[in-house]
Amino acid sequence: MTLDDVVEFVTGLDGVVAQTPHEGDGTPELAWGDTFFYYSPDGTIPAAQPFATIVTKNYPGEEQSRLDRPGAFRVNVAAGRELFVQYTGHAPRDPLSTDGETPDDTVIAHPTYGSLGWLAVTNPGLATDSDVRLLVRSAWEAARRRFERRQGTPRT
Repeated sequence: MTLDDVVEFVTGLDGVVAQTPHEGDGTPELAWGDTFFYYSPDGTIPAAQPFATIVTKNYPGEEQSRLDRPGAFRVNVAAGRELFVQYTGHAPRDPLSTDGETPDDTVIAHPTYGSLGWLAVTNPGLATDSDVRLLVRSAWEAARRRFERRQGTPRT
C-alpha cells in the first residue's frame, strides 16, 4: 500500500476533503507535505479535527516511527475506543510503552494520540492493507455521523 493508494482510497469516500499543507499557505512548516482528511460535503476545510492523517516526517516525540527514512510515511486514524481496544488489547487511556522503534506494516497505538483512541500504521503493506481500509472507513463514518448531528441532517 503506497501513500498514493491511501490518498486515493480515503478521497474516494463520499464527502472527504484532503488538505496537504505547503509553504506559503499559512500552515505551520511542520505540517508541510502531510495530508489531513476531513468529512466536509461542501468541500471546505472545517474547523474540526481530521479523522485521518498521513505524515511523512518525524514529529517531536514521535521519532520511533523512523519517518526520516526515504519514502517512509505513517497513516494515523481516529479509531475510537472499540477498535482501539480490539487492535491493542488496551483502553486508550491505559499507559502503553512507546519505547523502541515501531514496526512497519503493523497497527499500533498512535505515539502521541493513542490516549485519544488514535491508531497508526507506519508503511502499511500487505499485512495491514485491509486493516487500514477498515479503520479509515470506520473513522470516516464516525466523522460523517458527527457532521450530520451538528447539522441536524437526517441520516440516509
